[in-house]
Amino acid sequence: MVEPTQTAVIVPVAAAEPAVADHRSRLDQSAAWGVPAHVTVLYPFVPPADVDPDVVRRLREACAAVPAFDCAFAECAWFGDDVLWLAPEPDRPFRALTERVCDAFPGVLPYGGRFEDVVPHLTVGEARLGSAAELRRVAAEVGVALPVATRIDRARLIAGTDHPGSWRTVAELPLGPPIPTLAGN
Repeated sequence: MVEPTQTAVIVPVAAAEPAVADHRSRLDQSAAWGVPAHVTVLYPFVPPADVDPDVVRRLREACAAVPAFDCAFAECAWFGDDVLWLAPEPDRPFRALTERVCDAFPGVLPYGGRFEDVVPHLTVGEARLGSAAELRRVAAEVGVALPVATRIDRARLIAGTDHPGSWRTVAELPLGPPIPTLAGN
C-alpha cells in the first residue's frame, strides 16, 4: 500500500450514496480514490506524518463542540458550470464544524485559503471528468432521488493519495449530543 500523502476531515453522508454513487464513480475523482460521499470540513488538513494522538484528541474536542444534527440534501446546485453538488439544509452546522476545526488548527485553511467563503457541499461531479451537458443530465437524475434526509453525528479524519482506493479512515470524530427540540429528536 502506498503511504498517504494528504489528509482531510470530512462528514461522510452514507444516506446520499444511493443517489450519487454511480455518478460520483465517473465524475468525482475523490470517489475513485476511495472517499465516500461527503461534505468536506477541512481539506487539505495536516501532513499525514503530523497526525498523532494529540492531533486526533484536538479534532475530537473540536467536533464534540458541535451538536449532532439532522439535515437534508434537497437540491442540486452548481459552482459555475463546472461542479455539480448537493446543497445541505441547514448548512450552518457544517460551517460551525469547519470553524471549530480551523480554530483548533489555526495554521490550516480550508482549500489552502483559495476561497473566501467555504460553501458546505456534497460534490456529485465535475465537468472536467465528463462534460457540462452530462452534468446537467446527472442533475436531473439525481434530483428525482432527492431529498436525502440524514442525521449527522460524526466527522472522520481520512488519509490517502491520488491513487485509486487509497483513502482510509484514520479516526472517527463524534459530534456532541443533539440539542433537544420541542418536537423531540
